[in-house]
Amino acid sequence: MGTRISFNRVDGKKTDGYLAKAGLDHAPGVVVIQEWWGLQDQIRGICDRLALAGYDALAPDLYAGTVVPYHDKDAAMKEMTSLNFLDATDQIVRGAVQYLGRAGSKVGLTGFCMGGAVTILGAVRIPEVKAAVAFYGMPPASAFKVEDIKVPFQGHYSKTDDYPTAAQVSELEAAMKSAKLDAQTFMYDAGHAFMNEQRDAHDRAAAELGWQRMLGFFKSHLR
Repeated sequence: MGTRISFNRVDGKKTDGYLAKAGLDHAPGVVVIQEWWGLQDQIRGICDRLALAGYDALAPDLYAGTVVPYHDKDAAMKEMTSLNFLDATDQIVRGAVQYLGRAGSKVGLTGFCMGGAVTILGAVRIPEVKAAVAFYGMPPASAFKVEDIKVPFQGHYSKTDDYPTAAQVSELEAAMKSAKLDAQTFMYDAGHAFMNEQRDAHDRAAAELGWQRMLGFFKSHLR
């Protein structure tokens, strides 16, 4: 449904991504951030589903063409640890947000696992973002201050995850409440990566509930 495109980073350099368009004039936009596997088919599928729901969706390729097979966790860890998260957020992800918002449309941000962590960083660091939805991802506490989240936020997490743990999510919730942020978090009786239908961790009921909650949230803040 979508196509691979080139767009400008904030510094003017070219980078690539996958764009699925809603086919509507001035459609709101959503930037979709990959898991640590790279720009997999599943992430492109998220963009396609968002386009069908009425959003122009762009997934920037943070690994510059490298896609890691699901079984190779060592390679995925190598790619993720070599990524400069702050530079990727400030240059590539913000460039994607600016691309979708160039006609004045509101733009949201979502991401999964590693992309969930980048989503939170974007909610802090990208002024053009209007709403953010993170799935089972969180940056280290040293990388951001909860009170600096500038946009409405929705988080989706697993009760059984090793990172972030349920206790860490509770700490995030408490900090957001203390800072009086427009934020909501949901915990699921499903494992990490429950949204990814290409992996054994996929939980259909949790994934559909998370998807509907995300769409309702974006409808409230981007339209």
